[in-house]
Amino acid sequence: MDTEATIVVENLDKRFKNQSVLKNVNVKFSKGNIYGIIGRNGSGKTILLKCICGFLRPTAGTVSVNNKIVGQDIDFPQKLGFIIETPGFLMNYSGYKNLKYLASIQKKIDDEAIKESMSLVGLDSADKKHVGKYSLGMRQRLGIAQAIMEKPDILILDEPMNGLDKNGVQEMRELFLQMKSEGKLILLTSHNREDIEVLCDEVYEMEDGILTKKQGAVG
Repeated sequence: MDTEATIVVENLDKRFKNQSVLKNVNVKFSKGNIYGIIGRNGSGKTILLKCICGFLRPTAGTVSVNNKIVGQDIDFPQKLGFIIETPGFLMNYSGYKNLKYLASIQKKIDDEAIKESMSLVGLDSADKKHVGKYSLGMRQRLGIAQAIMEKPDILILDEPMNGLDKNGVQEMRELFLQMKSEGKLILLTSHNREDIEVLCDEVYEMEDGILTKKQGAVG
């Protein structure tokens, strides 16, 4: 097994009934890099991310994170933060109360860490506004705060810029590049070509469940 790579996907297949959604995916991701996956809706991008996070079990093949096989050695990878699909929050609570509730499950962080994560994504932890009154962009920022609040080594981000305005996109790009410089591994999907070009060290394309590395410039 590769000791350098943080995430190793080997011969990964995923089928739902008779439909094959991932086909013999082989890829390695290492820390200190940002990786992008592009592809049409329904191509298998989100399914791959869910397999890496441990939310879906492969039909065949393996996903290893830090040399532990997901679903065998561990149920879910350690020190991994994610945002996959629309983040689910309690609509009648503030952003801070939502994160405090979620943090209480693992009991890894204190209130200061929650406030810091909100500050990093441009949200005010003292704001009493209920999440139900948040704009789409504010909810997305809160989702990113949730993903980073326990200081993970790996970030899995499915369309992290959804709902963000131009300033929000720029702020999140700067945040992700800062996290990369701290040695984090970031794996993201995006429909935005510019996000991919600005952020990613390597780019892969998913088409009909087949993952291929893009050579040279994105295009």
